[in-house]
Amino acid sequence: MSLPKRTVAPSLVDEAYEQIRRRILDNAWPPGHRALEQEVALALGMSRTPVREALMRLQAEGLVEVIPRHGMRVLPVSPNDMREIYEILTALECMAAELLAQRLPSDKDLEPLVAATKAMDKALKAEDLDAWAAADERFHAHLVDLAGNRQLQATVLNYWDRAHRARMFTLRLRPKPVNSTKEHRQMVERLRAGDAAGAAAVTRAHRERASRELVTIFEHFKLAQM
Repeated sequence: MSLPKRTVAPSLVDEAYEQIRRRILDNAWPPGHRALEQEVALALGMSRTPVREALMRLQAEGLVEVIPRHGMRVLPVSPNDMREIYEILTALECMAAELLAQRLPSDKDLEPLVAATKAMDKALKAEDLDAWAAADERFHAHLVDLAGNRQLQATVLNYWDRAHRARMFTLRLRPKPVNSTKEHRQMVERLRAGDAAGAAAVTRAHRERASRELVTIFEHFKLAQM
């Protein structure tokens, strides 16, 4: 008689997944970082079983490579990776802007976007780039959420995670991000007017500029990957 397969409470797997993912995205475990499964488990204060399942999820998302008997390795991001990721994000966020504009959002609907833009402006004036980056990500997260397409949102968030590491790594190497706030306000204006084509155009220009700046940093500092 075969023994029943051991199962792990989903909450433990989810907790391991979130802890590992956050360390990777915040570059606490930078690209190339290696650790045995047991080392990861000890760092998280839990058993190896939920850690193993969490690592398999992160491998499917392209954040780590699971190496049999050798634990895991945090995968790097190359300039070409970033170009491709931003191409995907640009297309999907343009679609989100179109969907939202077509719904003729109210001022109440758009309030999270306005609040995030104001927070970005305040953070820049305070020279707080970390707060600026957090507010910027809130703006884009709200944009995709308000579009109302769950599958689009899930896909964007997957690629967003991979771009986040590079954005945070280069945050203080880029020019002061004064253009983003202006572009976000233009986006809100187009959304409020129900101008789907205009909202998509502003979103495309915004994302393409950000992509150029990021890839330029890689090339200027001769970063083959990060």
